[in-house]
Amino acid sequence: MAEKHACWKVFTKGLLRENPTLVGLLGMCPTLAVTSQAVNALGMGLATMFVLVGSNLVISALRKVIPAAVKLPCYIVIIAGFVTIIDFLLHGFLPELHESLGTFLSLITVNCIILGRAEMFASKNPVFPSILDGLGMGAGFTLSLLAIGSVREILGCGTWMAGTPFMVSYPHLQPLSIFTSTAGGFLTLGVLVAIAGILTRKPPVQEVGCEACPMAAACKGAENKEADA
Repeated sequence: MAEKHACWKVFTKGLLRENPTLVGLLGMCPTLAVTSQAVNALGMGLATMFVLVGSNLVISALRKVIPAAVKLPCYIVIIAGFVTIIDFLLHGFLPELHESLGTFLSLITVNCIILGRAEMFASKNPVFPSILDGLGMGAGFTLSLLAIGSVREILGCGTWMAGTPFMVSYPHLQPLSIFTSTAGGFLTLGVLVAIAGILTRKPPVQEVGCEACPMAAACKGAENKEADA
């Protein structure tokens, strides 16, 4: 039971508590560049998740073999291999998405989220927890990009997911073109970061005085005995 709880904790931490985009503020380049449409955001998120899981798996499996002196170049080579695989797959099966993502797909290789998880988790933990870590962080990144892309596309274009009309039932509402621009991306990101900050904020630690402590009487009794002695 404890092991299952630990695995669940490793997976879920990336969804909100340690969300790489909304809490860690990592991977800002693709977050702002490809989220003008929800389908592009979803594609980038899933591609990054694929690379995260694959690189975490391999790096964890080879963590005792990779020399410490060259670990960073080795990580980049491993990550670049999975980026090449997903690049070929998208080019072959989803050419429109591949063209939309453009050079940002190749830049997954140096995404600080992937390098960070490789250094902080995969290189120090067994294979299965590393896979869960990659899945959780990738899912958190994907959900963040999808949320930003959905807000920007709905408010900026009046559509969602590859042009599906969204404001048909509300003809009096007009799209705001600012959300398709960089300024709209920063605005949307800022609002979602604020919401995530509220949801993950820890309650302030309250200092408990002697009067409120349930052991106050015992402590006072011990103090009185020491004073009498």
